[in-house]
Amino acid sequence: MKLPAYAILLAGGYGTRFWPASRRARPKQFLALTGKDSLLQQTYRRLSRLFPPSRIYVVGNAEHRRLLQQQLPRVPPGHLLLEPVGRNTAAAIALAAAHIRRALTSGPAAQRPARRSPEGAGGRPFADAVLGVFPADHAIRNERRFARIARVALAAAAAEDAMVVLGIPPTHAHTGYGYIERGTALRPHGGQQVFAARRFTEKPDARTAARYLQSGRYFWNSGMFFWRLSTFDALLRSYLPDTHATLKQLAPGIGRRRYAARLGQLYRRLENISVDYALAEPAAARGLARMIPADMGWSDLGSWAAVYEWRAQARGQNPLPPAHFVLDAHGNLVETRKFVAAIGVEGLIIVETPDALLVCSRERAQDVGKVVHYLEKKKLKRLL
Repeated sequence: MKLPAYAILLAGGYGTRFWPASRRARPKQFLALTGKDSLLQQTYRRLSRLFPPSRIYVVGNAEHRRLLQQQLPRVPPGHLLLEPVGRNTAAAIALAAAHIRRALTSGPAAQRPARRSPEGAGGRPFADAVLGVFPADHAIRNERRFARIARVALAAAAAEDAMVVLGIPPTHAHTGYGYIERGTALRPHGGQQVFAARRFTEKPDARTAARYLQSGRYFWNSGMFFWRLSTFDALLRSYLPDTHATLKQLAPGIGRRRYAARLGQLYRRLENISVDYALAEPAAARGLARMIPADMGWSDLGSWAAVYEWRAQARGQNPLPPAHFVLDAHGNLVETRKFVAAIGVEGLIIVETPDALLVCSRERAQDVGKVVHYLEKKKLKRLL
């Protein structure tokens, strides 16, 4: 029996490595770094080709309510879930899953036949579904291939009691990504090879990353996860029991008058942990994780250096607008509305806003977040 599919779009976070363009009031996901639309808008557009608006849930920070509503006007009000405080990706996904479960048991979806699960809130069964989790701040060049692979991943997740993750074939020994070790080849889905995910590893040092690349067994962790609602619920109950229990208390109030106040009380109790640590790693250890290779021109755009690489693929070594002047200058990224004359410089990142200027080498782009830590320490809130 075919399960309904839902998308969970994770739109929280503050993008500290994109200072000074990314600020607390307007973080990275709301910026147009790879085109005219913001990363958030591009992600929603990709998902809207796979899911109707009624099956897309967006989780973001309460302080960004207005930005989220402005950039995503098609999202139904009840599908825009606002976290009163950041609690990382495991909590954000669990919150969306609670809302989807509520919709399946009380909304129109509850009237449609679907596979039943015994793990509903309050001990009542609920109609099952398959969930896809998508970060809002990534970039994908081949969107048609993404759509095809995402459909396969949804089908694979619906077919068994396991988590499915998209693994990106590595192109170099990147130290800023988590990795997935490929295990045994399993039965293909939709012509797409599926592997057991043997284990998840965190960001390696340069030597380890080089070894991963040479082995051919490791893939970058895209952060895109797929699972049945019942599978996610069981993993949450096993590995984050306090979060599971707290959200069961919240579930009866969803859609009711005092829900926001109740959410504000309960959400702070949830564990502050990523879904990778909390659920993906133990699922792999139990043999309950699958990996689908996804060669689709993906980048998590984790730093200004990643933005440079993305733009350079389209524009060449100096991804500057044609109006600027470049002489014997290579490999630079410049973000400013002023006319720029770049002469004899190489590998620089220069980002200007009305109140701040960043100058750093591309090799040190990962350190930009340290500026934010400094500003926080010095209580320079106007620059955050």
